[in-house]
Amino acid sequence: MAEPTLTPLTAAQRRAVAAVWLGWGFDVFDALLINFVAANAIPTLLGLVIGSAEARAATAQWTGLLTAFLLIGWAIGGLIFGHLADRIGRRRALILTIAVYAIGTGASAVSPNIAVLIACRIIASLGIGGEFATGSTLVAETVPESKRLISGAFLQTASPFGLMLAGITTWLIAGLWMPDRPELSWRFVLAAGLVPIFIVLLLRTQSHEPPERPTSTLPLPAALARLFSRELRPATFSAIVMSALGLFTWWSCNAFLPTIGAGLGARAASAAGLTGSAAVSMAESWKASITLWFNAGGVIGSLLTVPAARHFGRRGMFALYYAVGALSLLVTFGIDWQPATTLHLAFLVGLAVFGLFGAFAYYLPELFPPDVRGIGAGFSYNIGRLGAAIGPFAVGAYTARQVDTTAGAMHALTLLVILPLLAILATPFIVETRHRTPARFHR
Repeated sequence: MAEPTLTPLTAAQRRAVAAVWLGWGFDVFDALLINFVAANAIPTLLGLVIGSAEARAATAQWTGLLTAFLLIGWAIGGLIFGHLADRIGRRRALILTIAVYAIGTGASAVSPNIAVLIACRIIASLGIGGEFATGSTLVAETVPESKRLISGAFLQTASPFGLMLAGITTWLIAGLWMPDRPELSWRFVLAAGLVPIFIVLLLRTQSHEPPERPTSTLPLPAALARLFSRELRPATFSAIVMSALGLFTWWSCNAFLPTIGAGLGARAASAAGLTGSAAVSMAESWKASITLWFNAGGVIGSLLTVPAARHFGRRGMFALYYAVGALSLLVTFGIDWQPATTLHLAFLVGLAVFGLFGAFAYYLPELFPPDVRGIGAGFSYNIGRLGAAIGPFAVGAYTARQVDTTAGAMHALTLLVILPLLAILATPFIVETRHRTPARFHR
């Protein structure tokens, strides 16, 4: 059975895709702002001297902890809002998720101590966790079958956009506007997390519910039980395994790319004889640059999942991306390149490790029937984050014990190659959805 021929989207469908794309992009933007300002925020809140050896060790450890808290809250949010999407509608649930994560991130800008910062991050993570599954389900049920693959992959390009925007925002505020006020600049960066509130207004006026979406009447325990019924157990297993291994790898890389970029930039500044604000500006610039290369690879990789999924099927596509991901981790972080070379090789890591996620926006909705599609995608995708939370915590703990935190983070990321290799072994056992569409499956 061939893939359906392409048909144009209506104006309403384009608005729905655009609104979800923006919601997902700013979801990632809000989620990752803290990683870019951690080197300034964490020492400030702990009363440490920014840039000292003690501050660098604390930053590595707390970056891992904050990311772990984020992922746990993300998983809980995916479960809660995925269920809400099946009960109250995709659009209403999506509006709630964006409002929650924007308010949580914006509030973290005025944190007086590390405990309040953690509380704000947990609030934000609940909304962040619900946005992806709710939004991807809304798009899968809104666009025609012929555009589901490309629309789903297109949604994932919002994630590199959000990450690039986080890097650029940090560079503009901390690197250009306030390079001499690192103890204050991070608060303005986090305050930018309130911007997604404007997307809520767009969603309220420019989007509608899918016309044929059935409303679930299942309570949460019954909905969860159905996901593990004999009928849906293989689909749930497939979604959890592929998502968990991909998330573990991506979050472990992404949480520490800013640390690696800043460290490489500091080396380059030292080699050039730069000191003071000039050295700070270069470190911030390299932090943004490594993110840009990683995200450029992610955008291209996300779009390439469409021809890969059509040609090789979903199983073959996952196996291909995980194989390239394993190779890219070894080449980028396992070899002692010149700093600029490592910076550019982040493109290869993004191509596979980040690009892989272009597939989840269409693969997960294909797995589940309409009445549990929201919670199915939300639960299975986000429950993997509970396992993935171990990754940043372990990388952070390992890095904090190293004299050279940049080299330590790179060595830790090299060891992650075991995860994509495990995923390759699991691909023959996942459900193939190549000829299955959300509109017809389990109707």
